[in-house]
Amino acid sequence: MVDEHGIGERFRSIGGELNERQRRLYAATEARSAGRGGIAATSRATGIAVDTIRKGIAELESGQTLDRGRVRRPGGGRKPLVEVDVTLLRDIERLVDESCRGDPESLLRWTSKSVRNLTSALGEMGHDVHFATVAKLLRALGYSLQANAKAKEGAQHLDRDAQFRHIDTVAKAQIAAGQPVISVDTKKKENVGDFKAVGREYRPKGKPELVRTHDFPDKDLGKAIPSGIYDLASDQGWVNVGIDHDTAQFAVASIASWWRHLGKERYPDAGTLTITADCGGSNGNRPRLWKVELQKLADETGLAIEVCHFPPGTSKWNKIEHRLFSFITMNWRGKPLVSLETVVNLIAATTTRTGLEVYAQLDEGTYPDKIRVTDAEIKAVNLHGHEFHPEWNYCIKPRC
Repeated sequence: MVDEHGIGERFRSIGGELNERQRRLYAATEARSAGRGGIAATSRATGIAVDTIRKGIAELESGQTLDRGRVRRPGGGRKPLVEVDVTLLRDIERLVDESCRGDPESLLRWTSKSVRNLTSALGEMGHDVHFATVAKLLRALGYSLQANAKAKEGAQHLDRDAQFRHIDTVAKAQIAAGQPVISVDTKKKENVGDFKAVGREYRPKGKPELVRTHDFPDKDLGKAIPSGIYDLASDQGWVNVGIDHDTAQFAVASIASWWRHLGKERYPDAGTLTITADCGGSNGNRPRLWKVELQKLADETGLAIEVCHFPPGTSKWNKIEHRLFSFITMNWRGKPLVSLETVVNLIAATTTRTGLEVYAQLDEGTYPDKIRVTDAEIKAVNLHGHEFHPEWNYCIKPRC
């Protein structure tokens, strides 16, 4: 009687160290030693096909040898699929190639180009291929999964770079003179409540923080509107968290609160406050209310307020974005903003290893939208434009 258990034990003890030919010959040796019924018993014990064991026995009996390093005779084994299906690679490239997106005949014109969808499309073209093989061939062709990359900035103003240089020159001169230079902007509005937060943080395994299944705003809790001021010279931020409307009045009120709480003490001898801001939004160069409110601030503080706007479409270059707002976002990742107190505390707790300090306060004031500024009011603003692009660069001086 053939000892199948013994054959299986012996094979498992060394099978992992053998190549294809060695396993074939080993199984053939066991089958011949077992005698009658040995081939079937060895096949059951090792999982090697009966035909393979018979081929091994034929090799042993013929005494044939192979060149060193080979496990099959030249020409043996299944040919690569790309040799059998000569148009496969060409069709894969045609389907994936970006230039085919607008091709009305393309099978994937409106479909995600996942491996499985590519495989399905190849099947419709007459190719019999597995999705794992398609993935392997894509890698061999130099393709990989790619996300969209934000690189196109759209139409650029002819004086885009010149405006950047102008802002840099003005800011450096004011900082060198000991005058405050701030970057301002409003971070995106955040729903307040137990809503899902972007990002992840460590918690006990299997115990995620439970949040609402839908992100419909809570009328009682409302929204948080973080208006930021970043002091370029001191690497310090001030965030005024509003709850009403993001208006020019709110933006200037945030600057005023920074001046009262931090700026006035830090720059006791200041005569000019320089502001760098985006070209759009509540602190853009077009809203009349922005200039009228800055005039009020200049009159109140006695400061000449110099403003330099970034060219259209370049808001990401505003320093507040990557020196303040980005770190706030990282600090509250994975944390639901369950209350306004949570928003303020998370902002104020933001720090970096390079020394960033952030201060925050809740602003419960009301800032009505759609305030109409008359021609008389805008003419009363003591505004002096720079020679270079006065619509982007100007100084508002106190009227008394």
